[in-house]
Amino acid sequence: MAYHYKNLNISKLSVIGAGQIGPDICLHFAKVFWKNNVEFVIVDISEDALAAAKAKIEKKISKGEESGAFKKQMADTMRNSITYTSNYDAIRGSNVVLEAATEDGKIKDIIFKQVEALTDDSCLFLSNSSHMQPEVIFRNIANKSRCLVTHYFFPAERNPVVEVVPGKDTDPQITADLLGFYEAIGKVPIEVASSYGYAIDPIFEGLCELAILCLEKGYGTVKEIDAIARKTLHQGVGPFTALNLTGGNPITNHGLEEMRETHIQWFRSPKLLQQAVANRTAWDTAKRGEEVEVDPAKAEVLRKQFLGGYFALCCYIIDLGITSVDDLDMATEIALVIAAPFTLMNKIGIDEAHALVKEWCAEHTDFPFPKSLDKAKSDGGWKISRIIHKKRDNISVLTIRRPKVLNALNLGVLTELKAEIEIAENDASVDGIVITGFGTKAFVSGADINMLAALKTPEEGYNNSHTFQQLINTIEKCKKPTVCALNGFAFGGGNELAITCTARVAKKGLPVVACQPEVNLGFIPGAGGTQRLPRLVGVDIAAEILRTARPISGAEASEIGLVDREIEGDLIEGAVAFAKQLVNGEVEPRDFMKGGSAENLSPKEINIGHLSKKIDEIMNRAIYEGIKLPLEEALELESKLFGECILTEDMRVGLNNFLENGPRAKAEFKHS
Repeated sequence: MAYHYKNLNISKLSVIGAGQIGPDICLHFAKVFWKNNVEFVIVDISEDALAAAKAKIEKKISKGEESGAFKKQMADTMRNSITYTSNYDAIRGSNVVLEAATEDGKIKDIIFKQVEALTDDSCLFLSNSSHMQPEVIFRNIANKSRCLVTHYFFPAERNPVVEVVPGKDTDPQITADLLGFYEAIGKVPIEVASSYGYAIDPIFEGLCELAILCLEKGYGTVKEIDAIARKTLHQGVGPFTALNLTGGNPITNHGLEEMRETHIQWFRSPKLLQQAVANRTAWDTAKRGEEVEVDPAKAEVLRKQFLGGYFALCCYIIDLGITSVDDLDMATEIALVIAAPFTLMNKIGIDEAHALVKEWCAEHTDFPFPKSLDKAKSDGGWKISRIIHKKRDNISVLTIRRPKVLNALNLGVLTELKAEIEIAENDASVDGIVITGFGTKAFVSGADINMLAALKTPEEGYNNSHTFQQLINTIEKCKKPTVCALNGFAFGGGNELAITCTARVAKKGLPVVACQPEVNLGFIPGAGGTQRLPRLVGVDIAAEILRTARPISGAEASEIGLVDREIEGDLIEGAVAFAKQLVNGEVEPRDFMKGGSAENLSPKEINIGHLSKKIDEIMNRAIYEGIKLPLEEALELESKLFGECILTEDMRVGLNNFLENGPRAKAEFKHS
C-alpha cells in the first residue's frame, strides 16, 4: 500500500538532515501517512544528530499518545515507520527525497548528486531551503523538471504554511500536483516564483533587522521593542523572542547579508546581530509572564517604526511579482503568527498606511517606496479575496479559503462569494458553478462567532440574519446550476450555504458532513437553515437535527437527501462532472418546496437534554410556522426570530460559554 495523489505515488520518503527542522517534517509525514504503510528514512552524517532526532520525534509521539491525539496503534506505527541512518544507500527506492540540511550551496549540491545516483528519474527532489533559489540548489542535476524548493516554517509539524518554489525548468504539472498534495495532507501551500528568500523570509528577517536597528538607535530596550512589535503587529512573539526560539541568529545574519546583494541595499546584518552570532549569545527577552511597561512616547515611535517597516516589506514583495496579495496576506499571517498585512492596511486606512510608509522610507533611505502601495492608494485600498476562482471544463470552481478559521463565514467573505457567482453567471463560457472549501477538514466551519457575539439588540440580530440571507440567496437565484462540493464538515452557516445550492456532493466516508450547532450556543440559525432544511429533507427530520444540534455523517446525509452523491476519488472532478450532468439534464435537481405547506404540522416530543427550552421554543416557531409560509416570507420570519434570541439570557450564556470554554463545554442555560 502507498499514498496516491494524482501523479504522486509515495511508498518511501526520505528526509536528509537530522537537525532542527528535518525531524519535524518527517514527523508530519509519518502522522499523515500512518495508515498507508509508507516507509520513512532520516539520513544524516552525524550519529549524534540522528540520536537527537529520534529522541525528539519519539518524545513528541509519546506526548501525543498521552494527550489522546494519537491512539496506541497510530503511535506505534509512526515510531516503527521511521529509520534513522547515516548510510545514504538507505534512500534507494524513494519516491520523494526532501533535503533539510545546512543552508550551504556546496553541501546541498553534494547531497543531491548522491541522491541522483541512488534514485531513479521519477523520484521527486525537494529542498527545504529557507533562502536559496532552486536554480542554485539543483544546478548540477540532470533532470531538473522534478526539482523544487518546499520551504516549511517553524514548527514544521504544526505550522501549516509551505512555500512551493519551482525553478525555471520545473515541470508545471509537478508544481500543480505538489500544491494539491500539500493541501490534501493538511498544509497551506502557496506558489512563489524563484527569488532569494522567497516571499515570507524577507519579511521575517526584515522585521528582525528593524528590531535590531531600533535597538542600535536607542529607541528602546530588547524587551520594550519586543513588546511593542508584538502588540502593534499582533504577533505571537516579538522578533527577538522569535530569534531565540528558532535559533535564528546565524541564518538571519547570513540571509540579510545575501539579500543586500540580491534585493536592495537596506537589507544588511546590523552590528549587534553580527556580535550575537560571533559570541553565540541570545537576546535578553522578557521571561514568561513578565510585564513590560513602555513609556507612551517611546511606544509611539516604535509603533510607527513597525507599522511603516512591516507594510513597506510586504509591499516590496508584491513589487517583486513573485506571489499574489491574496496568498501573501494569508500565508504571512499564518506562518509568522502576525497580522495579515494588507488586511491591516485596509483596516487602519490606506491613506494612513501610505503616510506611515512614506515617513518610514524617509528615515530608511535605502528602502525604495513601493510602487504597489501607490496603486493601492489610488484604488482606495488593497483588493483582497478569500475566494479562489478556477475554471474546469466550462465549470467555474469557487474555493472559500480561510484556513486559519476553517473557512468560517463573515459578511466580507459572503460578499466576495456573491460577486464571484454573479461574474460566473454573466460569463457565457461558464455553464455551471462548483463551490467548495479549502483543505480537507472543513467546507465551512460556521459563521464568525465574534461577529455574532457583538450583536446587542434584536434589530442588529435581524439585520445580521437578513444580510446573510440576501447574500446567500444569490446562489439560489443563480440561473446556472450550483453544486456544493463538501470537502469536509459544514457547520452552521456552512450548511446553510450548502443547502442553498442546486445540489450537494460530499467526499465519501466523512464521519461528519453537516451540523446546525446554533442551539448549543443559545440561538437559532439565521441564514435560512430553519426554512430550507425542512423543505429539503422533511420537517420532522430537519426539526430533530436543528433542535438537538446532532452532527450528520456523509452516509446519513446521503440517505436523508441532504447530499445528492458521495464522491470517491477526486472530489472536485466528481463535482464538476455532476454539475455537467445538471447542465445537460442528465440528472434532475432534488425537489425543493418553495411554497408553504398546507399540512397541519406541530412539534414532536424530543429530548433536547441540557439545551435551552427558551431557544427550543423559538426554534419550533421558526420551523413549524415557517413551513406554512412561502419561502421568502419564511426567511423573513427566521430573521425576526433570530433577532428575538438577542433578548434571551440564554444567547449570552451560550456565546460566553463558547468564547471562554470552547465548543466542547456545555453551557448552563437558564431557560429564559
